[in-house]
Amino acid sequence: MLRLYIRGRPGACPPSAIASLEKPGIGLRNGVDRGMLWRIERDGRTSWLYGTLHVGRGDWVRPGPTIQKALTQSDTLALELDSRDEATARTMGQPADPALVARVLSGERARRLERQNAEACVPPGTTSKLQPILQVTALAGLAGRADGLYPEFGVDETLAVSARNSSKPIVALENAADQLKVLTGESEDEEGQQIDAALDELESGKLRGQLKELAEVWARSDAAKLTRYADWCNCLNTPSEQRLMKRLLDDRNPGLADGIERLHAGGKGVFAAVGALHMIGPQGLPTLMAARGFTVTPVLTNAQEQTAVPMPALAAPSPSPRARGGKAVKGQRVQKGQKGAPAAAAKGGRPAAKAAPAAKGAKAPAKAGGKAPAKAPVAKGKVSR
Repeated sequence: MLRLYIRGRPGACPPSAIASLEKPGIGLRNGVDRGMLWRIERDGRTSWLYGTLHVGRGDWVRPGPTIQKALTQSDTLALELDSRDEATARTMGQPADPALVARVLSGERARRLERQNAEACVPPGTTSKLQPILQVTALAGLAGRADGLYPEFGVDETLAVSARNSSKPIVALENAADQLKVLTGESEDEEGQQIDAALDELESGKLRGQLKELAEVWARSDAAKLTRYADWCNCLNTPSEQRLMKRLLDDRNPGLADGIERLHAGGKGVFAAVGALHMIGPQGLPTLMAARGFTVTPVLTNAQEQTAVPMPALAAPSPSPRARGGKAVKGQRVQKGQKGAPAAAAKGGRPAAKAAPAAKGAKAPAKAGGKAPAKAPVAKGKVSR
């Protein structure tokens, strides 16, 4: 999960993540519930599915009371990747074969990437040794800064901070090498096509618009509109885009479900936080977990007006909480598969949820879905929302 920390030129670039906190109206307040949350129960234990965004705003850093309570009641936080893990950082930051970089990033494609780096205030050479797709994915994660959306405030990241502060274990459901393989595709030619598509979206401003709308949908907990993602994202118009989204989401979801089920079966109450676009459609995680015998109950999925009304301070978590999560409510029914976007409709996290390559989470990312994929940053644009 690659993150760029850019010190912008005064007056020329959006403020840095930290500097953005100084804007009027921005502050670290008691949290407000945002995003989508499901309770899943089996074998007398409770776990959770939480759809995240791989970018975020400064005043989203504190989880809302419902999210915080579910996290506190869980034994383990499960993420797509743990960006603070040393092995993950090494894999994502490992220099690519210079000959490959020269082949994939040459001619007009290289000049376009250079122009986008300059516009984003990325110093020359900052990402030039990375895998070509990660170079453009990193840029995609910066596309939302003008709207106050930063990879540094990605929801997965802030949850990880909360978990570490309470000494809660963090488990990665995927590994960096596999996620990088998903991003690069099957060939150099396919990787180059993805880079061209991501540059098109950056140059046109389309990616910025996608990230902004996805963030607004996520902040309202509007699962119904998220399910119709294919209808409004303007990102699944070609066979190439559809194949990419299938690879970023539907093809990864069974593996994510396997990891969650394994942790739960091992006696752990799991708070599984992955890009929100992994939650929708017939291959979304709520549907997959229901098919595995879990009782799936929506907790935070209805569109709502979010207000920053101060809330009572949260009680300190009890040491080493046991995974109870409360007794199952009688009469709960397994959530039926959601209708709406086709299986290929959700961009991971494009990241964000990247996503999303987070943060297009999720193209190289929009990864808002999206953390694209995974985060490298994710905003999962096309490569990782």
